[in-house]
Amino acid sequence: MEQKKPTATNADIELVIFDCDGVLIDSEILCKRVLISMLCDLGVKIDGDYFDRHFLGKSYESAKAQIAEDFNISLPVAFKDDYLTALLAVFAEELTPTPGLETILQHLVVRKCIATSSHPERVTFSLKTTVLDQVFNGDITTSAEVTRGKPAPDIFLLAAKKMGVLPEKCLVIEDSDAGIEGALSAGMSVVKYKGASHLERGETSTFEGVPVIEHWREFTELYPTLFESSN
Repeated sequence: MEQKKPTATNADIELVIFDCDGVLIDSEILCKRVLISMLCDLGVKIDGDYFDRHFLGKSYESAKAQIAEDFNISLPVAFKDDYLTALLAVFAEELTPTPGLETILQHLVVRKCIATSSHPERVTFSLKTTVLDQVFNGDITTSAEVTRGKPAPDIFLLAAKKMGVLPEKCLVIEDSDAGIEGALSAGMSVVKYKGASHLERGETSTFEGVPVIEHWREFTELYPTLFESSN
């Protein structure tokens, strides 16, 4: 799919669209641990690199299809629910927002919402567990609302439409290549966030013109007009 080159400046941005897993919440390291263990019980042995390449930012159905293609194994019908149950139990004990997130959300002066590939029940649980549900007030779009998930642009376009903001006035914060590709295809500006524990530090973006941040304070430096002055 052809990617449109975003042209938005600081002053143009009216909406920040956050991915959830690996951006708002430090969850992908937990997802990776649970899923690798459960797949191993079925005789499907994958490592962290495989998870990052094929599962990050994508829906459960996409992951299921990838496993079927690579291992010729169809996951049991109950696997999805069993995985969600196991994952939420881990989330309840270990899930946290990404470091420094609360500070930037407090000072953000433009509108914000979430666009995530996660299951609605999982998103609801995650946001309540981290108390982020009180910050986003239900402004959430999930892959359950679109036919095509990331890397298609559909989820981002729908999120912008629901918020009443033109795509060219949106800034997306993503950690996955699938999400970045989808946001660029939607004609939105993008920042790659690499501050969660599942990503290595020091890598540059594979997408030309997409800046990379490893801490939320760098976001305020890139887009200072989106934040109220601390003076």
